Amino acid sequence: MKAVSYKKILAKKLDDPEQAAEYLTACYEEGPEVFLVGLRDVVEAQGGIARAAELSKLNRENLYRLVSRDGNPRLTSLNSVLTALGLKVVFEAV
Repeated sequence: MKAVSYKKILAKKLDDPEQAAEYLTACYEEGPEVFLVGLRDVVEAQGGIARAAELSKLNRENLYRLVSRDGNPRLTSLNSVLTALGLKVVFEAV
């Protein structure tokens, strides 16, 4: 039996904005580093850095830095990327 890469399965699921939103929420709950890795996964699944940079009107190099493990995105940059991916930040009471 041929093995299937989990990255391919994950990418297919993250192409759907609903699935991407759930994934990013779970990543955010794990902490900032995990959230940035998750954001990078979603960006890659939805066309890659170049496409996200074009849609968000951000510089591609800045977007690479933003989604790196050591990234420290500004809220405006993060909002631009999420909007380009068809997502938004939502707050709820605990």
